[in-house]
Parts: sequence; C-alpha cells; structure tokens
Amino acid sequence: MLSILHNRVYRHLLAAQVVALTGTGLATVALGLLAYDLAGDAAGLVLGTALTIKMVAYVTIAPLAAAFAQRIDRRRMLVALDLVRAAVALCLPFVTDIWQIYVLIFVLQSASAGFTPAFQATIPDVLTDEQEYTKALSLSRLAVDMESLLSPMLAAALLVFISSDSLFWGTGLGFVASAVLVVSVALPSPRPTRRRGIYDRTTRGIRLYLNTPRLRGLLALSWTAAALSAMVIVNTVVIVRTELGLSESAVAIALAGFGGGSMLAAFALPGLLGRFKDRTIMLTGAVFGTITMGVAAGLFAAFPVSLTGLALMWACIGFGYSAALTPSGRLLTRSARPEDRPAVFAAQFTLSHACWLVLYPLAGWIMTTTSVAATLGWMTLAAVPGLLAAVLIWPKGRKAVSKERADMS
Repeated sequence: MLSILHNRVYRHLLAAQVVALTGTGLATVALGLLAYDLAGDAAGLVLGTALTIKMVAYVTIAPLAAAFAQRIDRRRMLVALDLVRAAVALCLPFVTDIWQIYVLIFVLQSASAGFTPAFQATIPDVLTDEQEYTKALSLSRLAVDMESLLSPMLAAALLVFISSDSLFWGTGLGFVASAVLVVSVALPSPRPTRRRGIYDRTTRGIRLYLNTPRLRGLLALSWTAAALSAMVIVNTVVIVRTELGLSESAVAIALAGFGGGSMLAAFALPGLLGRFKDRTIMLTGAVFGTITMGVAAGLFAAFPVSLTGLALMWACIGFGYSAALTPSGRLLTRSARPEDRPAVFAAQFTLSHACWLVLYPLAGWIMTTTSVAATLGWMTLAAVPGLLAAVLIWPKGRKAVSKERADMS
C-alpha cells in the first residue's frame, strides 16, 4: 500500500490531508470547550446546532463550488480555500457570543464543502492506475480514522501546556501547512470541452450522478452507511455514560472500536478489490454492518453489555461501514470524464451528507425517547431500505455506463 508514496505529487497531497485533518481534530476538541465556556450546560445544544449548520453548508455549497471549480485552476482553488479555513480558525479564539460560532462554522464548513470534493477528484487524475488509486483510497480512509483516534489524545497532551483557545492556532497552522503542501506541486486541472451556463454547471454533477445506475446504488448504500455511523457517533456517549455508567475515557475506547474496525477494512480492501467486484464488496460490507447492528439490538435487550462487548460490536459496524463506502471513489472516477469529476465528487459529497442530515437527528431523537435496544433496532430498520434499493437499482454489469455519460455530454 505504501508504494504509492513514491509519487511525489500524491505524497504531498496525502501530507496535506493529514495535517488538515489534524487541525480539524484539534478544532473539534477546542470547539466543544469553547461551547461549554459560553453556554455551560447548554453546550450540547450549541454543538448540535453547529453540526446541523455544518451539514446544511455541505449540502448547499458543494454543488455551487463545483460549478466554479470548472473555471478555476484547481491548485489555486484548493490553496485559497485552505487559507479561508485558516483565517476562520484564527478568528474562533476571539468569539464572545454563540451566534458568532454559528457564523464562523458556516464559513469554515462552506470552504470545506468546496475543498473536499475538488481534492478528492484530483487524486485519480494524479494516480491514473486503478490499483494505485485503490491504495490511495485506503490510505485516505486510514488517515481519517487515525485522526479520529489520535487528535483527541494530541489535544489532551497540548492542553497540559496551553489554553483551549490556543488549539485553534494549531488548527490554523494545519490549514496553512496544507496550503503550502498543495502549492508545492503541480496539479492536473482538466477543463470542460465547451462552455456551460451557471445552472448547467451547478446541477451537472447531480444530474450525471442520478443518471448513472451504479451511482444511484452508491447513494442507497450511503443512506445505509449513514444509519450505521449516526448510531455510533450520536449515541456512544449516552450509551457509555448512562447505560454502562462508565467514564469519559470509556467513551474514547468505544469510539476507538469503530475506528479500529474501519481501519482494518481499509487495510484489507486493496487485496479484496483485486479479487472481487466493487459491488460485491460494498454490498457485503453494508449487509455485515446492518446485521451487526441488529444483533447488537438483541444483545442489549437480553443481556448486560460490557464496554468490551460494545467496542467489538462497534468494530464490526466500523468494518462494514468502511467496506461499504471506501471504494466509492473508484465508482465516481469510472462514471465521469476527468473534467466532470469535481462535479460528480461534489454530488456524492452533497447527497451523502444529506443522508446524515436526516439520520443524525433521527438517531438522537429515538435515543432520547426510547431505550438503547430500541434505538439500535430502529436504526437497523432505517438502514435496510438503502440495502434493498442498492440491490435493485445497481446493475451487476457495466453496459449502461457509457450511455449515461454520452447523454450528459
């Protein structure tokens, strides 16, 4: 897997992703502490609102950013958006009112909504060999999972020596370092073959996406994956602190189970994708994660569950989640011409986050009104329609792909 690091351009892009993710992880911890300083016991409401604002920005801004990305040099765009994110991070230590958090979070996440799809669409232009690109997808998945595991520990270590506000300076430095790494290499920036109007450019990615059967199947699997991850991300703290009666450190252990399962899948995927079709791997992963969540519902209903048991269940769900989503970049790359990839990646970014926008609050609401077992059961049921839809609308063959691409040209 590490052989692709011999490619200088990709090596710099991966390093940019790692330092930006580290900065984002520090900001997550610092934002929670800032919310508590400003709102006290209502900090959860503040963070929940900030998360909703993040999802709204992702859903609304990504298609607009993709429309402008077709006209702008990709490297300049990525660097500019990194600098915007750095500027916002450096403003956060000076926040004095809650509404200022909301405004800055919207600006920060709007910049991320433009940066992330364009960055993701650049990788297959740099690594044109599919096997190498598959390894890059796994490395990116590992980077995300490692960030979720290590950033809280790094933040805790830094807080021994610095104030919580100073963590935002680390976030700003992370985004500046990302910009420097991006500007240090030449990036491909394919241009459209003909000029298009703003409406055509804004909606083109979603139209290409929804006109491709296997991408409609990917959207269905994104719904299932969102149901799995929403249960873990939203409710782990409640399960560990209230149901199991354990400490905050136990919350980190349970979440580490999910991240560890996801990382294990990322290590296994390059070999598996060399032997089996993407559709088989992704559907199997989604089925495995959904069945695991259903089994967890039964276990919570029948037996006392320990922290070890919870971490193991979360690890299995994380494995299924990662197997279902990590190969998605291969599907997106195959389904669009190079000049259309930013728009199609932005469409996946928008539509997948729309799933989370629905399922995050649903998972939280069910948990507050019912038991852990019932919540697991209902979220399992929520995941099933995505599985059924993916099986029905994602064809096993590839015969329709060229038609969709031709129809949208």
